[in-house]
Amino acid sequence: MDSSSLCARQVLSLSKTISANVRFRNSDPVSLQCSSLSSPSNRDGISALNVGQLRMRVRASSTAPVMDQKSSKTSSAVPTIVDVDLGNRSYPIYIGSGLLDQPDLLQRHVHGKRILVVTNTTIEPMYLDKVVSALTHGNPNVSVESVILPDGEKYKNMETLMKVFDKAIESRLDRRCTFIALGGGVIGDMCGYAAASFLRGVNFIQIPTTVMAQVDSSVGGKTGINHRLGKNLIGAFYQPQCVLIDTDTLNTLPERELASGFAEVIKYGLIRDADFFEWQEKNMKALMARDPSALAYAIKRSCENKAEVVSLDEKESGLRATLNLGHTFGHAIETGYGYGEWLHGEAVATGMVMAVDMSYRLGWIDNTIVNRVDNILKQAKLPTAPPATMTVEKFKSVMAVDKKVADGLLRLILLKGPLGNCVFTGDYDKKALDETLHAFCKS
Repeated sequence: MDSSSLCARQVLSLSKTISANVRFRNSDPVSLQCSSLSSPSNRDGISALNVGQLRMRVRASSTAPVMDQKSSKTSSAVPTIVDVDLGNRSYPIYIGSGLLDQPDLLQRHVHGKRILVVTNTTIEPMYLDKVVSALTHGNPNVSVESVILPDGEKYKNMETLMKVFDKAIESRLDRRCTFIALGGGVIGDMCGYAAASFLRGVNFIQIPTTVMAQVDSSVGGKTGINHRLGKNLIGAFYQPQCVLIDTDTLNTLPERELASGFAEVIKYGLIRDADFFEWQEKNMKALMARDPSALAYAIKRSCENKAEVVSLDEKESGLRATLNLGHTFGHAIETGYGYGEWLHGEAVATGMVMAVDMSYRLGWIDNTIVNRVDNILKQAKLPTAPPATMTVEKFKSVMAVDKKVADGLLRLILLKGPLGNCVFTGDYDKKALDETLHAFCKS
């Protein structure tokens, strides 16, 4: 896309592409709205991508109601399906209650006879047998192996990843095998990266068991591991065969993990879906209380937003980077404070507060948005300030190796304009960044 405004014919063409690329089944009817598109050049020679201008929203034709916390669990017979359309690498996201009790959903995406389930010590006793049963039910020719990894972000490294390769090689798995990620974001990222690398690529399936993984990390094909100098610096884009989200797995999720996942849900509302953010403000209590209807809607709407962005920008050439609102600050916290000390969503929550603060200092948003972000994060029981040990220098040193740095310039995702609009840019007053860091750090 060049730096000039797109003409009406180009807008119409892109709208048709979007409409063709994102399909929703067994969910609320949706209408797609694409606003005017432009990409102004900035003084640093990097296009400032305005997502308020380059975006398409999903709106349910029927109004999403405020959820009754006493509402009963909805039927699990037919899952909601959101399709991620990437040509011949397209795949469905199944969302619903009791999906692990529907063997066909998994079996239809297993093409060979050998399966490796990758999970961790926390999830294994709760769900491994159920998954193996779903894979083998009426399917005696399938052989299922498993590898149980230690649980936690601090184990998302090369040493742990090698345990997956060891099991796959010892089991003599071939190129027709399927890897299955059963767990949260750490397991999904590592299993996906292992699948992308083993024999130069084998099929894999995502079965996310945390809010964080269900609304974000399991969708879109980002896989990888951490390095001691930075988070997610080693990895690959590698899409799954499907994502199966059984919302019943959230019943066993600890409160802290539940809240952590809501940071990513809140993010979607801030960067591109103001209606969804307003819904969250009315329904955060229901979400925190694990109301089944509220959770199902939040997961579906988040997956719709993620699928739209991924279908337009699979490998993060611009638009997809906006999904990282708060992540540059947040990843610095995770790296600088120690992997696993804070959950990913906790670090992202604080990172979003810092990004919003910087946006306000630049004069790009008004104070009402600052207050609304602070209020909803506190409702979700998420932190809004970094650990006391995070210094300005520590932030800057980690952020300098962030994946969004280009030619030595740190590009950030910042809010600009009304709620639901953001930019991905390196064209900002560096004084504002320094002021934000000093406002949140003691030294």
